[in-house]
Amino acid sequence: MDNNQEKQDEIFNMNDSQNNGFKKVTAADSSFKKQSEYVSNKGKSNIFIPFASGIIGATLVIGTCFGVPQIREKIIGETETKTTTSITKSSGSVSNSIDSSDYSGTAISVAKKVLPSVVGIEVQFSVTSNSPFSLYQSSGTSKAGGSGVIITEDGYILTNNHIVDTSSSSNSFYTLSSAEKVLVYLYEEDEPIEAKIIGTDEVTDLAIIKIDRDDLTPAELGDSDSIKIGEFAMAIGNPLNMPYTVTSGIISGLNREITDSDGTSYKLVQTDAAINSGNSGGALVNADGKVIGINTLKLYGTGVEGMGFAIPINSTIDITDELISHGKVKRPYIGISGSTVSESYSKYYDIPQGVYVSKIEEDGSAKDSELQAGDIITEVNGEKVTSMNELNKIKYNCEVGDTIELTVYRYSDNKSTHKVKIKLVEQP
Repeated sequence: MDNNQEKQDEIFNMNDSQNNGFKKVTAADSSFKKQSEYVSNKGKSNIFIPFASGIIGATLVIGTCFGVPQIREKIIGETETKTTTSITKSSGSVSNSIDSSDYSGTAISVAKKVLPSVVGIEVQFSVTSNSPFSLYQSSGTSKAGGSGVIITEDGYILTNNHIVDTSSSSNSFYTLSSAEKVLVYLYEEDEPIEAKIIGTDEVTDLAIIKIDRDDLTPAELGDSDSIKIGEFAMAIGNPLNMPYTVTSGIISGLNREITDSDGTSYKLVQTDAAINSGNSGGALVNADGKVIGINTLKLYGTGVEGMGFAIPINSTIDITDELISHGKVKRPYIGISGSTVSESYSKYYDIPQGVYVSKIEEDGSAKDSELQAGDIITEVNGEKVTSMNELNKIKYNCEVGDTIELTVYRYSDNKSTHKVKIKLVEQP
């Protein structure tokens, strides 16, 4: 079997829930031997024995005297005094004491409350090899795993888009199909239930799936705007094929802006509760057992540990409603393909930073405007933009039907600057 075939075998055996190669490091055993020092007194024992006997005798006499209170007082000349220290709580003070014995009880009660509202998800899909080194195209099936949170009694489940939208993970070496089957595993039930994908949203990495049940236990949602750094947090999900795993920690940070491998930025809640492959889509809950976030990603790398992130639950409410009602999120659309002009690229070619327009799409409103391929967008409504992410942030704050004004740099027209107005349409 050549290296290409081995690579294909790896592709067809992909599983998001399979065990990652975590290296377990154990400290080497160390044995500490206590040594006794022996002093030889050979040749001196005749002098030593009487001398030692005298010291022992004197010690016994003094010890006896100190053991009798009356004699001890006469020898020392004072009696032992006991001091009692009292702590007085002033009125109106606030006690900040922490009873560590309550921590275990909190974790147990939270897990008991939330576990029935968290599900395991298995997605089956096809994989086709695109390797340029292969003489033939191969295909096979694979599966990925994740978690979800029950939000209604009648079967609606909130999860991550990247779990069910498998096709978005395709690359130049292989193509993944859309999900062919989605299975849901309920708490303490052995047989899975097939689910239907209701709606997905790549921008927020959220998705809604549904199973045909009307007796589910929906999770209680909390208020992610009111959480504080340092408060209790528990992550619940199905990491590495280990169903209904709970890990606990604290809230480590708020409003963390994280950019994923696809270049999409999110504002997330940071926690040190362990989050691993398969935890995605699961619940991050507070000490009241209320969901405050949807676990979505974890930072990996040398020197990185205990840095997991969750989508704040408040930001999912409107998205969830739109996905259930429309199957997608209605967003404004310009109709361009483009890329970011980085600072280094800008300096090298003596052009401004911004968004380079590589193509005008046929399904947007940009095709009816004065915008041209090759333009560099530097401002939107007077606000400077230096990346596609910044352009999208401004655009998503607008409504379908709004008109925006773009400031563009046009190298082909003597490096001139132009103002272009575009009416936003609904993203197809």
